[in-house]
Amino acid sequence: MVLVEKKQYPFHRVCGEYVSNEVVDFLKRNNIYPNSGHSELNEFALTSIAGKKATVPLELGGFGISRYNFDFFLFKKAQEVGVHIVTDAVDSISYIDDQDEFVIDLRKSGQLHSKIAIGAYGKRSNIDRNMNRPFFSRLSPYIGVKYHIKYDHPINQVALHNFEGGYCGINAIEEGKMNLCYLGERSALKKHGSIPEMERNVLHRNPYLKKIFMEAEFLWEKPEVINEISFETKKPVEGHILMCGDAAGMITPLCGNGMAMAIHSSNILVEDISNYFHKHNDRMQLEKSYRSKWNKLFKTRLSIGRTIQNLFGSVWLSELSVGMCKIKPLSRYLVSLTHGKPF
Repeated sequence: MVLVEKKQYPFHRVCGEYVSNEVVDFLKRNNIYPNSGHSELNEFALTSIAGKKATVPLELGGFGISRYNFDFFLFKKAQEVGVHIVTDAVDSISYIDDQDEFVIDLRKSGQLHSKIAIGAYGKRSNIDRNMNRPFFSRLSPYIGVKYHIKYDHPINQVALHNFEGGYCGINAIEEGKMNLCYLGERSALKKHGSIPEMERNVLHRNPYLKKIFMEAEFLWEKPEVINEISFETKKPVEGHILMCGDAAGMITPLCGNGMAMAIHSSNILVEDISNYFHKHNDRMQLEKSYRSKWNKLFKTRLSIGRTIQNLFGSVWLSELSVGMCKIKPLSRYLVSLTHGKPF
């Protein structure tokens, strides 16, 4: 097995850094659960732009861990079981029908040939452009910004704070640090000219966010930033490539379930690939099975996530969402719609 990664581990990624506990049993069974250094999260808080607040328990809960540490931990586990890591970028990938294999052209390392290709490269890539995936040509209005900070925030709580055009999450990770990550509108950045100016003029209108930005110790000189965050519909199989995680479909960050979905999709993918090799299933069976399982598990969650996102980012809708959150049965039901069960 070969893993192609264009960056050298460890490195930071823009991410909410919250992992739903639905994946814990799977991680432990496969000896890939990080046993120390992360926070346990069992409470959710939501604030409106005007500063109204609701707090509810998270029945299943989750844990907070930086992608810097979690990805590096998984990277070392992969090395331990014999995965060959190639630090390079993929220029193109082609399926050769008469040979029933993929040819992967790497920027520096020549070519790879493989019977199976898994696309686990995240939200957006040149691979998507080369494959003419429909979502790639449509510009997204969103940007993502992430900081690590030191701040006096409840260690067991993940909070979402509304601001005009977006929302900002905060939760504990490891080593007494907090992850502060927000989804905002690119138009607001263009209007105000810089990220600090946008934060002062837009995010600070929420008193909770203003307090965080005024009082926190920011641990980086500048934030991690990404553009072109798309929540449009994607397909779990494209050009015979088996898409996994955000490459197959990205749930809106407010649902806090992106990493759990990526981990779960990898589990069903491994099952189907194992059947392909050991039960001599053909490629059509493999793709049909994975597509069916993926859609059954995640398609509705993604759709509901997009709908719930419409309750965020405006004054009156953020007030409505806080009011809904205070109705405990309703808030529990909405959370259940965007989360899976332990597997």
